[in-house]
Amino acid sequence: MLYWWSKFVLLGPLLRLLCRPTIEGVDRIPESGGAILASNHLAVVDSFFLPLLVPRRITFLAKREYFTEPGAIGWAKKQFFTGVGQVPVDRSGGSAAQAAMSTAVRLLREEKLLGIYPEGTRSPDGRLYKGKTGVARMALEAEVPVIPVAMIGTDKVNPIGSRMWRPHHVHIKVGEPLDFSRYEGMAGDRFIERSMTDEIMYSLMELSGQTYVDLYAASVKEKAAAAEREAARSDARDAARVPGTRAG
Repeated sequence: MLYWWSKFVLLGPLLRLLCRPTIEGVDRIPESGGAILASNHLAVVDSFFLPLLVPRRITFLAKREYFTEPGAIGWAKKQFFTGVGQVPVDRSGGSAAQAAMSTAVRLLREEKLLGIYPEGTRSPDGRLYKGKTGVARMALEAEVPVIPVAMIGTDKVNPIGSRMWRPHHVHIKVGEPLDFSRYEGMAGDRFIERSMTDEIMYSLMELSGQTYVDLYAASVKEKAAAAEREAARSDARDAARVPGTRAG
């Protein structure tokens, strides 16, 4: 009930008025049964527009921190993210990654429609980055198809670093389902999972029209952050050498 309240009463009218979103190929999403919606990831609002325009309920794996903030604001966030179909998981790495994988496979075997961003994080510059193989492992273990989905225009609505949403048309393209049943029983084979993931990313590139970069988005972000820190340290050292000034 909370999901439908969030979709049609709280979010729906605002997003439809602000962005006039459209979708094509929605009939390629099965009406029942487990399946993975593998989408590019341009902005936080991707997780709002996709559930709005797809008739079936979509479940996303979300950071546990979204559900554990204290106080009234934390409670409101928990209710909101639960309402838009997000399930909390620990994504800090190691055993947590396996726990997230197990949760995803369980949901798929329960015939849920699972939303996944194979890039693992938002694109830092609008390009499409290398996919992580977790999506392939999920598909193989749960024996479900992968449906590529391209989000277009959400980065204009919610640019990186922005706090306010901006009016801009959003369009969603749903591609043909990818059937990987030919690899049945081969979960855990890293070469097979890499090949599957590359096939998914190629489909996303064709659908979205994005330039593909054969690097992980998280690595690119880490390098950029490291460069910014080094630049700040360099500025501080330069300032310390100038008489009459001090760093900071």
